[in-house]
Amino acid sequence: MLWYNWFMVRVKTKGTQAWRSPRKQKILLLLEAGITLSMTRSVGRQSFIIRSMAREWKKINRQYLYRVLNEFKYNRLVEYREHSDGSIKIVLTELGRRRVIQANIDTLAIPKPTHWDGRWQLVFFDVPEKKRRGRDALRLKLRELGFYEWQKSVFVHPYPCRDQIDFIVEFFELRSFVRYGELSNPTNEAELKLHFQFN
Repeated sequence: MLWYNWFMVRVKTKGTQAWRSPRKQKILLLLEAGITLSMTRSVGRQSFIIRSMAREWKKINRQYLYRVLNEFKYNRLVEYREHSDGSIKIVLTELGRRRVIQANIDTLAIPKPTHWDGRWQLVFFDVPEKKRRGRDALRLKLRELGFYEWQKSVFVHPYPCRDQIDFIVEFFELRSFVRYGELSNPTNEAELKLHFQFN
């Protein structure tokens, strides 16, 4: 299949779910990371471009890559920029960047250190009713990350997670309503240790 064939093909996909598979997310993440993908309509230059592609791109089956990029273009996740020499650079659109953020939040995790430092990570919030959807999404995400809801809108986790909380708060646009802190020797600490199965 020639490099330019897939530029003319439009593949219909199932809405915004088209990018959610791990392989498609990897392609989006490679584009976001600045690992650009260049192509050309010139058959003579194709072998040169293939040889110079970044290692991660080479790990992706080319036929699959063509099909996915078609889907991304159809869903306005990428755009093609053609240069005077006939080469074409594929870059993420603003919508594509938002999808990358979504991919990142879907895979977000809190690493478990080899030793617990004895401090509890505390997240508490007071989100107004007009931002109820964001508040519900925040509460759900905290539970997915393993937080314990100690009381209403107060969540506790044993391991450091400031970066993850900052990312979540920015993603759901709740910065002014959420607070983060560390807590040592709280009352009724046995309840927390029991929940997290600390001996």
